[in-house]
Order: sequence, then C-alpha cells, then structure tokens
Amino acid sequence: MKYHYEKPDNLVELLEASVAKYPDNPLFGKKNAQKVYEWVTYREVGERVDHLRGALARLGVKKGDSVGIIANNRVEFAVVAFAAYGLGAWFVPMYEQELQKVWKYIITDSAVKVLFVSKPEIRDKVKDFPAEIKTLEKIVLIDGEGEGSLAALEKMGAAAPVPSVRPGPEDIAVLLFTSGTTGDPKGVLLTHGNFTSNVLAAIKGFPRLSEKDRGLSILPWAHAFGQTADLYCFILLGGSIGFMESVATLAEDMGLVRPSFLIAVPRVFNKVYAGIQTKMDAEGGLAKFLFQMGVAAGNRRRELAAEGKKCLWTELKFKVADAIVFKKIRERFGGRLWGSLTGSAANSIHIAHFFSDLGIPLYDAYGLTETSPAATVNNTLGNRPGSVGRAIQDVKVVIDKTVTGEPEEGEIVIYGPNVMVGYHNKPKETAEVMTPDGGFRTGDIGKLDKDGYLYITGRIKEQYKLENGKYVFPTSLEEEIKLNPLIENAMIYGSNRPYNVCLVVPNFPALATLAEKQGLPKDPEGMVKSKEIKDLLTREILAGLKGKFGGYEIPQKFIFLTEGFSLENGLLTQTMKLKRKFVFQKFKDRIESEYKSGPAKD
Repeated sequence: MKYHYEKPDNLVELLEASVAKYPDNPLFGKKNAQKVYEWVTYREVGERVDHLRGALARLGVKKGDSVGIIANNRVEFAVVAFAAYGLGAWFVPMYEQELQKVWKYIITDSAVKVLFVSKPEIRDKVKDFPAEIKTLEKIVLIDGEGEGSLAALEKMGAAAPVPSVRPGPEDIAVLLFTSGTTGDPKGVLLTHGNFTSNVLAAIKGFPRLSEKDRGLSILPWAHAFGQTADLYCFILLGGSIGFMESVATLAEDMGLVRPSFLIAVPRVFNKVYAGIQTKMDAEGGLAKFLFQMGVAAGNRRRELAAEGKKCLWTELKFKVADAIVFKKIRERFGGRLWGSLTGSAANSIHIAHFFSDLGIPLYDAYGLTETSPAATVNNTLGNRPGSVGRAIQDVKVVIDKTVTGEPEEGEIVIYGPNVMVGYHNKPKETAEVMTPDGGFRTGDIGKLDKDGYLYITGRIKEQYKLENGKYVFPTSLEEEIKLNPLIENAMIYGSNRPYNVCLVVPNFPALATLAEKQGLPKDPEGMVKSKEIKDLLTREILAGLKGKFGGYEIPQKFIFLTEGFSLENGLLTQTMKLKRKFVFQKFKDRIESEYKSGPAKD
C-alpha cells in the first residue's frame, strides 16, 4: 500500500536537517565522575556520523548491508545508526544484557557485516563469531583505542569522507528483533518512512514541544518505543537528551538533567507513587495529612470541573497542599517536567489523575514494534485517562469483532504508514499477522469509544478460560495488583483450572518498615513465611481487586516468592514483560500444590 510521506521522509534527512538548523544546541549529555553532565552538540555528533560513514564505506558497507551494534544507549549508538543510514545500510541493534546465543542468531539471521560492541567483555564473548558467521567481516570496539576501535575507524573516515545518500521512505532502515517469550526472536523490518511518519504524526499532538525541551533517556533504544519516541523525536525537534546512568541512579539523574518531557513506562510513575505513599505512611503527622488533603482536593476539583463548577474552599486546600507537599514531588523530577509519554502498559486512572494534579500529565500511547511503534496516542490535544488515545495521523484502527464474537470488543488491527514490511526471513509468520489489504493484526483485544479513543482489554495469546468457561485476561489483574506499594510484581495463573492462583513478589524494602514496627521478620525469607505478613498482603490485594473484577477472576490462592522476576533469571523479556511459560515452569510444583490443597477457606 502506497502512502504520501511528509518531509523528512528518511532518517538521514531528519538528522542532517537538525544539525544544519541547531548546530550549537546540546544533543546528548552524559554524567561524568564528578556527577556533572557533559554535553555534545548537534554539530559534533554530525561530524562523528560523517567520519564513521566514510570509514564504513572504506570497509565496503553499501546499500542493503547490515551494520550491527551491541550497546546500551549512548552517543555512539546514534553515531553508528546514522552512519549506517547514510550509506543505505540496515541498522541492527542488540541489547547488552542478552544471551550469547541470541546475539549469534540475530547476527546470522540479519547477515551483519560490521558489528560494533560497547566494551571488551562483550567483544570477548563474540570474538569467535567471524569464523562461525560467514557474513561477519569485522568487530569494532567502542570503548577502546588503536586498531579495531571506533576511534581508529572515525580517524580513518575523516581522511576519506563520502557524501550521504538519502534513502527513500520505503527503504529498510532498521531490523529490530522482538524479544519473544517463546521461540527464536523475530526480525521486524522497519523502513525510513515507518519511523519518520511515526515521529511527525506523534509530535503534532504536542505543539508545546520545541528545541528547548530535554528528555532523560530511560528506555532502551534497541526497542522501538525508545528509539522512535526518544531518539528520533528529540532530534527532529532540536532538543536534548541526557543519559540515565542506571536504574539505581534514576532519582539523582532526574535532578541533574531536569527533563521537561519524559518518554517512560507506567512502572516509573507507579514506583514513584508507591515511594511517596510509603514515605507519607512513615512520616505520618502533618505531612501525611496535607498529602491526603491535596489528593482529595484534586479529585474533588476534577469532579466539579466535569460539571463546570468550582469551589473556593477546595481550591484553597489544593493550593496549600501543592505549595507544601506537591512542590517537593515535582522537584524530585527536576522541577521542569511538564508531561510524559508512556507506553507498554496502560496507566492506572488513579495514578494518571494524581500526576496530572501535580502538573505532570501522563499521556498513554499504544503500539508495537511492528507499528514503529505508535498507533494511538493521548496528547495535549486530547487526553482520556484509561484509554491509550486516538489513532495518530494517517493511521486507522479497526476492531475485528469476528475474533471474539463480542458486540464491542475485538482484535485490534492497525493500518498506516507505520506498519512494518514484515518479519525478516519468516514469510509464514508474516502472513499470519498481515491482512490481505495491509493491516497488522496486533493480537491485542480492545474497543473504541464514540470519540475514537482506544481501550485495551486483553491479549488473545494471554487470555485463558477457567473450568467454568469464563475468560480471564491476567494482565489487567496483574497491573492492578502491582499498583499496591507493597507489591513488586505478580503473575496470575489458572488456565483450565477451577480458580486463579497468584504468584506474588513483595516489595521487601517497603514491607521491612512495617515489619520492624510490628516486631515481625525483616528478611525476605522470614517475611514470606510470616502468617501476619502473608495475611496483610492477601487482604491488600483482594481489597484492590474487589469491585473492579468479577469474583471468578479474583485469585483464591497466593504464593509469595523471595525471588523476583528479572532479565537475569530469564523470567522477563528485554521490555520487562513476563515470560509466563518460564515462570510457570519454575514454580510449577508450588502452583500444583496449591490446587491440590483446594480453594481458600473464607
């Protein structure tokens, strides 16, 4: 299907236009040993791209070749990407925290010719790949000097410059591999037009965004959401991006970078909210009173506003809480944050309202790697908490109700210039998800309201039936459970069973504070064995689910774990989604034991 693409319609032009327009603007910032952010400009990044493009040309990289990188977000990630684009080559990013066999599969499947690696430890793991993968000709070390280093390549390219090519919008830009929960990863073929149309359409919903805006890079650029919404959007605007040092230093980095607009996932705000709740409970007294007063006043303001009314007493209470308590929360984000685009899971309406009252509205978006990724976005022109927004420009959302047989809900099918070309080397899998007229079957279940706002209600592959024939969408339950500040993670299980069982990873630091006050065990092992703590967590979870889900959906048994779900233990994907099959296998005996003992007694 042919589409009309606005300019810039390729990523080479996107960068070069911004380098020409904003040469002295800061682009990327990195924290140094003195905990000060040092910034490089658009001109400096543009020069490095030019130099590396010349070097890659000398190495024989040409249109249609693949250039790979194993690196976290950093200046060089962007330099390698845009140098590859400028030769018409495909860019293949990979995560540093990945299994060696997955790197090997991706490099082989995508026929990578030149591979960049971030550090010596990774180079040591892949050093034998050229002998095993016939297309791989060279490995380049980013953090190094001398032969085989990026620095040496850039020096070589500076002496032999070549002009950039401008790919067409339908030329492949990136081969992005999805971290599936089963089987080999699938390489998603995304074009220059996929990305640029997505960026241009998305930012039209945020007219306030400008070259003065700054982001904090939290999400991996090896994933479509981070790459499009973070890297390409800020470059198009002429804005700047500071790199988060690590998840552990997120709060500190927020204060140093002082972002004005954040690309994030709901979990970031859930954790902040849980931390605030825990702190207020610990402090008690006036601070807790003012906090609760402010939250209540914010809710009342919203109710009155919906009726076109205003109450001076409510306004006064909110103003007092805002000046004394809410202001300090805004300062935790650096004091300049005016909004955040969030994706990967829907925000809780309660938490969305809370941050909106603080002056930091959360704009939920929806999409997949296969849609580059945005399909629908809440924005400053229309934000309906609970939904994932309306279709962006030139994108159409269709609800295929034949899949569910329901009057309103069905599979979400996406049409538009953001839809992938297909899965690399996987024609069968491509045919399974692409409709004859160019739509992409997402596998997600949703519904549209009368104004075109999309609501996600489940996922076809994750839904299951209980023994009674009723469907359960576990993700909705899990997201609600994780909103509790005492819970770190959860997984619901119950396929073809009489009732649901819930595996719970408690938030041990938050629980330790409560345990100490009550003279209960403070170590994780002791906590999950403590009847008092297990009863407390069970009551908290059930109270949070009651009235929001059907009785048959609410779990009857709980298994409390000392070990969390993580990348390291193989229970989460790179995008922090549960690998349900692996979680079940790991805890199968404990799950089966709960079913054998029968349902919980009231």
